[in-house]
Parts: sequence; C-alpha cells; structure tokens
Amino acid sequence: MCKNELSVQGIVDCASAYYRSAILFAALEHDIFSVIERADAGSASLELIANSCEADQRGMRLLLDGCVATGLLLKTGGHYCNTNAARAVLVKGSPHDLGKAIQYNQDVYAAWGSLSQLVKSGKPVVDPEGHLGRDDGRTSRFVLSMHGRALGIGRSVVPILKLAGRRRLLDLAGGPGTYAVLMAEAHPELSCLTIDLPAVSRIAATLVSQSSAAARVECRAGDYHVDVYDEQAYDVVTIFGALHQETPAMILDICKRAYAALQPGGVIYILDMMTDESHTSPQFSALFAVNMALTAENGWVFSDKELYGWLQEAGFKGCETTQVPPPMPHWLVSAYK
Repeated sequence: MCKNELSVQGIVDCASAYYRSAILFAALEHDIFSVIERADAGSASLELIANSCEADQRGMRLLLDGCVATGLLLKTGGHYCNTNAARAVLVKGSPHDLGKAIQYNQDVYAAWGSLSQLVKSGKPVVDPEGHLGRDDGRTSRFVLSMHGRALGIGRSVVPILKLAGRRRLLDLAGGPGTYAVLMAEAHPELSCLTIDLPAVSRIAATLVSQSSAAARVECRAGDYHVDVYDEQAYDVVTIFGALHQETPAMILDICKRAYAALQPGGVIYILDMMTDESHTSPQFSALFAVNMALTAENGWVFSDKELYGWLQEAGFKGCETTQVPPPMPHWLVSAYK
C-alpha cells in the first residue's frame, strides 16, 4: 500500500470529511475560540458561550461537542477550553492567527460542491474576477484573508530570506502588502514597492499605513501581466502566492521582466504551493491545484522543477528550494541574476 492509499475505513471517512470543515467554519464565524480564551482560566460553560455569541444553547452545544470530537476543543465536565493549537491560531489577535485565512476556505466551500462541473468544462465554477475587484465585498474578504494568512506564514518565511544589505525590493502581486511590511520591519535599511490590481492595492494601502514600516512601503496599482519596471532598479524581487493562477507562458514572461528589473547579483524569491514532479505530493498542494482550478481561469499548482526551468530560461542561475516550516506547506524558490 502506498502512503496515500485509502483503506475501506479511509474511504468512508473521506466521504464525510467536510463535516469537520463545516464545524471549524461555524466555530470561527461565532468566534467561540476567543470567547473561551477570555473566560476565567480559559474555561467556559455552554451557557456563557451561547450567551456571549447570542446563540441558541442546543445549537451551540452541538457545535461545541462537534469541536471536541474533531479535536478543536477540550471538554471537562460541562466546561470547554481551547487546545494548544486552537489557542495559537484560532483566537483573534494571537501571534499566528489564521482565522481570516481559514475563512477564505469557507468562501470557496460551495465551489467544491461543483467539482464535477469543472471536470466536464475545464472552467472555473465561480467568477474568477469576483475577489479581484468586481465584487467589493468579496474582494475585501479575500484581501483581509490573505493579510491574515501572510501574517501567519510571513513570520516563518521572512527569517529565511537573505535580505541583509539589500536596499530596494519589488514585491509583485503583493496583495495586502503584508509580506512587504514584515520584510521592511525586519530590515530597517530596506524600502519596498508592492504592486497589485487597483482594488487590491487600495485595501493594501490602508493596511500598510497602520504599520511601523509605512514610510518605507509604497503600494502602487499595477498589473504584473503587463507592467514593465525600471531596469536594474532593484536588488530583490518577491512573488508570493500568485503564480499558481498563471499559465506557463505567463510565468516565464513575468520572470523575464523581473529579471530585467534586478541589478546584477540581485535575487528573486518565489513563495507558493508547489508539488514534486509527479504533481501528486505534498497532498495539500495537489488538492490546492483543484481549488485554484475551481476559482481561477488558469489555476493550478506547478512543481519546483518546472519553476526552475522558467527561471533559467529567463536568465536566472542558482535555483534552490526551501520548504517553509508548518503550518502551511509552502515552498520557497530562490535564484540569482
């Protein structure tokens, strides 16, 4: 049996795996993890939680017991408390708060129910532009979700980046500007220009203005599909979590223009979900490819070796892959001009 081969019980469990997702989404929607954490000694009764969430006690009891059954909460007598993992990533404002990032999964939850439609048509089952400007509410939720995700991931990624001595950084498809802020805060000599579509960039500018590095992070509206950058003006280019929605030809084109923007000796860092050459491992990345195809015209997940090929064709040397520490299975590829 290969490591991912399911047993009969595994098949049965797979059929109902979405039960656990729905429990998590509902718990986050009611913010029960924060409510419990604020209670005396971090332990709360059903009555306290239901009253705090303005919820029906029977409905809340079913949700809370579901959280215990799935390992999100602990229960002693009639009181509930957070697990260590829930305390770390599901309580609002915690250092590694992933709540908003997880809630983006809830935004695409319905799309997975239309997977058969994708298989027949090969086309996304939702409006691919909805989260990039066409739908203001969805765009805001998407950007804030990416902000939450980047805060959680960035604290693991930024220390890996070799930015000492670098002065000017170009952050392409920078989303909420969160990575640019984290990099600038970690390196006081670094100035960052982060570029994304107008609707996204407007939200990013508001988020960046609230940071301690606001004076060294500029948010500019643009489109990395067509933008041409000042030649040899930067010593770092970053592309974090964006290329999984592009065709191979477009990825190559973006890499070529990034190469032209770098000074000799400059470095490019690309952070993304990636797979091995089989496109089946890691499991999360292989499934994320389906998620991207459901929601984006050219959504997929490429292998790091495919990325090496595009970078080398663009002129880069010294490609290297680093696996980012948990909880998200991102890979970081670097290369030099």
